[in-house]
Amino acid sequence: MNIAVIFAGGSGKRMHAKDRPKQFLFVHGKPIIVHTIEIFNGHPEIDGIVVVCIEDWIPYMEELKYTYRLGKIASIMPGGATGQMSIYNGLAEAARLYGRDGHTVLIHDGVRPMIDADLITANLRSVEKYGSSISCGPVSETVVLVSDGEQVEQIVNRSNSRVAKAPQGYRLNEVLDFEERAIREGLTDMIDTCTLMRHYGYPLSIVNCRADNVKITTPEDFFMFRAVADARENEQLM
Repeated sequence: MNIAVIFAGGSGKRMHAKDRPKQFLFVHGKPIIVHTIEIFNGHPEIDGIVVVCIEDWIPYMEELKYTYRLGKIASIMPGGATGQMSIYNGLAEAARLYGRDGHTVLIHDGVRPMIDADLITANLRSVEKYGSSISCGPVSETVVLVSDGEQVEQIVNRSNSRVAKAPQGYRLNEVLDFEERAIREGLTDMIDTCTLMRHYGYPLSIVNCRADNVKITTPEDFFMFRAVADARENEQLM
C-alpha cells in the first residue's frame, strides 16, 4: 500500500493569524490543509491518509473530512510535543491501521499545498527503486556555511545544492525503525525526517521539484499561495 502521513500539528506563530492555526486559514473558500489533502486524496496510487493535527482542532478536521469528501483519510491523530514526534505519531498510526511491512509512506506538510500528482508519483517511484525520496527544489542564490562567530567558512557549489522539501518517502517499516531508535536515544526534535535518517547513515535519493513548492510559514508565503491559486482559477475561467 501507499500511505500519506500529512502533519499539521503546529500553531504557526510566525503567521500571526488571529483566531486559527495557519493550516486552517482559508484560501479560495477552503482551508489550506484541504488544498493539500485533496491532491493526495485524488491520486489513484494513494490508498490511505493519516492526518496529524492539533488535538483541540481534531473535531474541526473531522468536519472538513466530510465536508470536502476526503474519503481516503483513515485516521486523524493528535500531534506530539515536537514536529518529529508528530510525524512519529502518524507513522505509528499508519502501522497500526495497515501493518508495518510492505508499505510505502509519503510524509508531507499540511501547509505545503503547491504540489501536484506528478510529484507524488515521482516520489512513489523513487521509494520503489531506491528506498527513499526527498523532494528537493533548486537553489537560486549563493549558499554559505558560517562559523559560530558569524564568519563565512565555506561557499557551497550551487550546482550541487538543493533545498529539501516534501513529500519525503520511505518504506514504512524502515522509517519507523529509525524513529523508534532515535526516541530510545533521546533524539526527539530532529528538524525533519531526512535529517534523522541521514543521522543514522541511511542513503537518501532526491526527486527534483519546483521552487514554488513552499511550506506556508509566513504571511508572505500565504499571499504567494493565494496569488498562485488566483492565477490557476483565472486559467480555468479564460
